[in-house]
Amino acid sequence: MKSRKGAKYERIKDQLIPLFEKVEDPVSRMASAVALLKNKFSYFYWVGFYRFFRNRLVVGPYQGTLACMELEKDTGVCWHGINTGQSVIVPDVDKFPGHIACDSKPKSEVVVPVRDKTGNIVAILDVDSKEYDSFDDDDKVGLELIADLIYKEL
Repeated sequence: MKSRKGAKYERIKDQLIPLFEKVEDPVSRMASAVALLKNKFSYFYWVGFYRFFRNRLVVGPYQGTLACMELEKDTGVCWHGINTGQSVIVPDVDKFPGHIACDSKPKSEVVVPVRDKTGNIVAILDVDSKEYDSFDDDDKVGLELIADLIYKEL
């Protein structure tokens, strides 16, 4: 049986699909996804995308406090997600080697790679919480559902 949180992510996905059918621009889709996610989960302190641009990770659409404009290459949770090609849950960001702190408040984080139509990673969906151990597999799987919609033809 699906958890309540898992069902919530399914409802968010179902709400985004008709919006995304109207526009194929991935940046517009990212902006809408971020707005919806930020408003649906009270423990999401910061939610946004870092886009892979000219071999750099630069900030894309986000909601929350001011973000780092660019993340140092091969450092931190987002780059770990890019380099491994996998989602990453970090219960305590202070214990993650090389963690990049754009803001001192986040205590836990989850990142999800975003792939284009050919399967190449083009961005990372990044979510922070002000509480330790905020994210679990339901968040990882739910955010992967949302990330998969960004470049999908609907």
